[in-house]
Amino acid sequence: MSEPGPESAPGVERQESAIHGHGAFATQAFTVGDHIGTYTGTPTDVDDTHVLWVETDNGDWQGIDGTGVLRWLNHSRTPNVAFDGAELRAIAPINPGDELTFHYGEEWDAFIDGDDEEE
Repeated sequence: MSEPGPESAPGVERQESAIHGHGAFATQAFTVGDHIGTYTGTPTDVDDTHVLWVETDNGDWQGIDGTGVLRWLNHSRTPNVAFDGAELRAIAPINPGDELTFHYGEEWDAFIDGDDEEE
């Protein structure tokens, strides 16, 4: 069963993912640089599963606890999308049916590689 994206990401829907649980999937083609959507949700200072951290204009970090379809984005070391603040853009050609993935960051890579021990 799929869940279509709201107005914040109209070309995206939630589907079952081979990567993990649910994922965000394209329902239309995107080319490099295309705006895909905006990460929507409630501002938060608490980290959680669907929180996206964005740097504010003054250099502080603010979390957005995702409520839209983009909260289903999964991690990849070879992503096809990237965030610019809360705005999601294509960084590779995307076809309808492709899962949208972004790179969660170097800390995530260290965690999944088992290299997250304190020194």
